Amino acid sequence: MRSDYNEDEREDINELLKQYDNLKTGRNHSFLEEDSFEDIINYFDDHDDLTQALEAVDIGLEHFPYSSQLRIKKADLLLATRKYQEALDQLESASLFDNSNIDLYILKTDAYLALDQQERAVEILKEALQLFEGEEKIDLLFELADVYDDYEEFDKVFECLALILRQDPNNEEALYKICFWTDFTGRNEESIKLHQKIINNFPYNELAWFNLAAAYQGLKLYEKAIDAYQYAIAIDEKFDYAYRNMGDAYLRLRKYKEAIESLEKVLELSRPEDVIYEAIGHCYHRMGNYAQARFHYKKAVHLNAEDSKLHYKIAVTYMLEEQWGNAIKNLENAMKIHRNVPDYSLAMGECLMNLERFKDAIQYFSAVVRLKPKNMTGWEALIRCLYKGEYFEEAAEQCEAAMKITEKKSIFIFYYTAALFALGRTKEALLQLEKGMEKAPKLLKKLVELNPSILQNNQVVDLIARYKKGRKI
Repeated sequence: MRSDYNEDEREDINELLKQYDNLKTGRNHSFLEEDSFEDIINYFDDHDDLTQALEAVDIGLEHFPYSSQLRIKKADLLLATRKYQEALDQLESASLFDNSNIDLYILKTDAYLALDQQERAVEILKEALQLFEGEEKIDLLFELADVYDDYEEFDKVFECLALILRQDPNNEEALYKICFWTDFTGRNEESIKLHQKIINNFPYNELAWFNLAAAYQGLKLYEKAIDAYQYAIAIDEKFDYAYRNMGDAYLRLRKYKEAIESLEKVLELSRPEDVIYEAIGHCYHRMGNYAQARFHYKKAVHLNAEDSKLHYKIAVTYMLEEQWGNAIKNLENAMKIHRNVPDYSLAMGECLMNLERFKDAIQYFSAVVRLKPKNMTGWEALIRCLYKGEYFEEAAEQCEAAMKITEKKSIFIFYYTAALFALGRTKEALLQLEKGMEKAPKLLKKLVELNPSILQNNQVVDLIARYKKGRKI
């Protein structure tokens, strides 16, 4: 609703409304031009008084029955009141007097879309595209793109935007939109060709460079993407999205130092975001600088305290430094937000196991197994914890269960071997070890990790030696 009339405009519209009221009541009044009726109608429309706006347009049409503009305005008001067929009737009448008004076609499109006649709406716009040139043709192409978007014909959205850019290579709206639709439709090769052509003619168009870079990035050509982003920021040194995407490209190439530099530039140029701090934290994490990783993860948490994975990532940095108590505190924060996440339970179990709180750790590892019974990781952790806690009988039972559920994964044969040796069931243990060596000899190291002293057992050493002699590991 418009409420920003200046003083002169307010005086003019008040005078028009006075004359209009005199006309309605039969009192003396000045002659009202067609434009005056349009101003009166717009006034009521701006004030959301559609009833009076429709009354004014009808009175206007009594005085100017051949006015295409007034009929188009009436159609617009009828659309607002959901009288779609009546609106179309008015537009048909308007087109008899003047079919050169672009609003005629746009409102027809709106009416047919409201009646769920998408094909007819597309036909109207395609017809109109043959009648108009320049800015009006571009406006129609944007309308057509919106229609295709509404009806999920996304490749055609891309095509409309490409047509716009062929006519107006510097159209900012189209440049912004086609970047999204290139990514969404995966039409990166076409986008590269289109934007290379634009750049050849307009080498200082930073949006074209950005879109070219994004298309390269979509094809995982990260080096080429970085080169194009650098051109974009050379033209506009405050182009924060170029720095953001360039940071991601460096990250994909595992060039973490360069990624950090780009992402820190984003923080300089735009308001802080948790995803940027998280990405910087990830880079430091990968570089082995856990203190700096944690610092940036905590910055991210400050902006988005309800993101459980941020608390988890902080916990992981503590775990890598064997600060189990601090890790547990952050895992508790994560689990207050999302309790049944296997990774969180697995990490909590790991911390508790390293603190020799075996019973508590077993509960968390058991939860992982319940949540993801076919996943080996939970079973491995549970069995290792049972073994370290000297619950050998239970460890053996869980090995049998794991082999049954995970389709006899070989690692559990070696864990079963360890449990049987610990229970003094040497004959069975040796049979299991032989079976394990037959199926997956490289997994022997898992048994040794669990019980290094096993290599002091002569029977075990002899069995391994016989196997090595008969088969190369």
